[in-house]
Amino acid sequence: MDTPPPEKPSTDYAPDGSHLKPNAVLWQDLQKRSLDELANFTLALPLSDQRLQFRFLDADIRVDIPNQRLMHDGGVGWAPLEDPLLELVALVYLNQVNAVFPLDRDIVGLQDLKESHFFVGPHELRTAGVLDRYGCDPDGFKRAVMALEGQPVDMADAAGRLLPFPRIPLYFLMWFADEEFPSQLRVLFDRSIEAFLPADAIWALVNRVAKALETGTAFEG
Repeated sequence: MDTPPPEKPSTDYAPDGSHLKPNAVLWQDLQKRSLDELANFTLALPLSDQRLQFRFLDADIRVDIPNQRLMHDGGVGWAPLEDPLLELVALVYLNQVNAVFPLDRDIVGLQDLKESHFFVGPHELRTAGVLDRYGCDPDGFKRAVMALEGQPVDMADAAGRLLPFPRIPLYFLMWFADEEFPSQLRVLFDRSIEAFLPADAIWALVNRVAKALETGTAFEG
């Protein structure tokens, strides 16, 4: 008799992302992984006392594994970070990453992902704020991309390649409003993202980066 595959640790969140709480099992599983191996796979920086540091857009984030928390230096020293979307994605990614893929060779849209059916209804990407903020402001969009340490790419009317993790790029493409057409936004991915992140984590990551792009900074305040 075949043994059924183990169940994935569940995460508790509403469809709109509210009340999201990463499952403690994800933190426990992360304690079993080698920091040096994770650093090789992700380009994160291994630190003492089972901590890992990575660059999230324009900010450094520490993953404090023994204390099960993210840390952020907001200019007054390192302090615990309450950011459920980012915490969830970081935990899922660090638990699942197991290889290094070349980047920027196969850039795809939502419809090309294996779990593309997920991104409908309550799980549509929440990028309306970016459109509202920059739909008639090309220069503002470009400044926001640069402020988040993104790179301009030659796509659409304007586009930026952003790095929420060192080896997970997201591409935000903008077509700006004119007299005939409203503004449009499209998000593209490196194909490798679906090797490490399931659809719900991709959804959470895009929403979190879109919020940063809307405000022009990874963390407000």
